[in-house]
Amino acid sequence: MIRRIHHVGIVVERLDVAYRFYRDTLGLPLLKEATLADQGVRAALLAAGESEIELLEPLDPANGVGRFLARRGEGLHHLCFETDVDRMLAQLTGRGIELLDAAPRPGLAGRVAFLHPRACAGVLVELASPPPHAPGSPPSPLDLKRLVIGSREPRETATRLQSLFDLPEVAMNGGPRTMLGVGRGALLVVPADEVGGIEGMVALSLVAQDFADLMERCEGATLACLRGTGEVTIEPASSHGVHLHISRYRFP
Repeated sequence: MIRRIHHVGIVVERLDVAYRFYRDTLGLPLLKEATLADQGVRAALLAAGESEIELLEPLDPANGVGRFLARRGEGLHHLCFETDVDRMLAQLTGRGIELLDAAPRPGLAGRVAFLHPRACAGVLVELASPPPHAPGSPPSPLDLKRLVIGSREPRETATRLQSLFDLPEVAMNGGPRTMLGVGRGALLVVPADEVGGIEGMVALSLVAQDFADLMERCEGATLACLRGTGEVTIEPASSHGVHLHISRYRFP
């Protein structure tokens, strides 16, 4: 029932400042922006290949997103799967899974509902059904390929996510890591001690269609990053709290 990673949500202090990095430096096309009064946020969706990046600016420091920003600072906030949200909620409710939304409500991604992080190994998961006949995303210079999740028990976390969303496991070269396929993307569950003891979402991995152009953009923006021959890791200080790894596109 899960079709793809619809988007990964990132909390930022100000949308206009975050645009300078995600839209202007990385070149991600802006799809839509709106004020969601019921959620107390100004939100924007930017195309990233098959998936999207959602930027969330809290309008009230006392709401959930505002408290997240005050407690943790800018950074990864939630993971959204595209699915038939009504069927999925009915299925999860029948299994007694803890939800934040018992019924879908309007959101920037369409009709949405959130599961409680306790149900998803500490990850805040959103389910979304985009509007019928929603236009496809425009071409993007970057594809979102992988979300990295830290866990003290990676196998247990992966099994939990598989049981909830029926995600296939992707073969890896052994070790304590587990990868789950989601459309053309993936979730990579790694030991928390490999990522500074952090549990939950810790990093994004993207692929650049034109790596040389990306490097020119990064150099022009004077970002804090570590460069390699075919990859660059952008430090959270430059990417609004997100550990961002971007590699050169490789044809299959």
